[in-house]
Amino acid sequence: MGVPMAILPPQGPRPHGHSPPLGAPGRSLMPPALQCRMECRDVPAETLYDVLHDIEYRKKWDTNVIETFDIGRLTANSDVGYYAWRCPKPLKNRDVVTLRSWLPMGSDYIIMNYSVKHPKYPPRKDMVRAVSIQTGYLIEGTGARSCTITYLAQVDPKGSLPKWVVNKSSQFLAPKAMKKMYKACLKYPEWKQKHDPHFKPWLFPEQSRLPALALSELSLQHADSLENIDESSLAESKEDRGEGSDEDSLT
Repeated sequence: MGVPMAILPPQGPRPHGHSPPLGAPGRSLMPPALQCRMECRDVPAETLYDVLHDIEYRKKWDTNVIETFDIGRLTANSDVGYYAWRCPKPLKNRDVVTLRSWLPMGSDYIIMNYSVKHPKYPPRKDMVRAVSIQTGYLIEGTGARSCTITYLAQVDPKGSLPKWVVNKSSQFLAPKAMKKMYKACLKYPEWKQKHDPHFKPWLFPEQSRLPALALSELSLQHADSLENIDESSLAESKEDRGEGSDEDSLT
């Protein structure tokens, strides 16, 4: 059975032409936001919320992740973390350091993040440091075992991107990632029973093993303070044109 999904176009990337750097002629000062909405049958809202929080499980189902870890906690419902992901070849891979906050509201949940600077995690030479202006999830419970999720991503990838990257991100990569998330949710209860089943610091902050961070250690990551790179002329690699199976091992 298919997973009903809607790509919400009003704020999505422009479908034609490459994406010039911020501030360049023909581009606004703010990058466009991509939105996706998906109905999740047989997945309770609280399970989807757990999957989005569980960093160890993400390493199992998120095939784009290169490295991800939590840096420290600010409050009972906010922390700072690092995430690096694979970009379609031959583009350089990207990473971000973000401040994330979350809020349960009965059967609904919100998770949001934005980029910050941490003195111990400066930009790496082997990555392009991207900027999350606002990225997050809204989970809405629609029944005892069903929910909907809306994903919003407004990210500055730092640089000029080819037309095929913009098109592929909105038309293929984002929907594929959402479907992988859905499949991961179906398998999460069984996986969690075998992997520290009672450890959920996003629900029980007293369980947190993260060092405390002071807000004074952080500063807002402004996009104009990072280097822009021009990748607009790069062609998609042959190995990335053919897409493999969605099936992942989540044992």
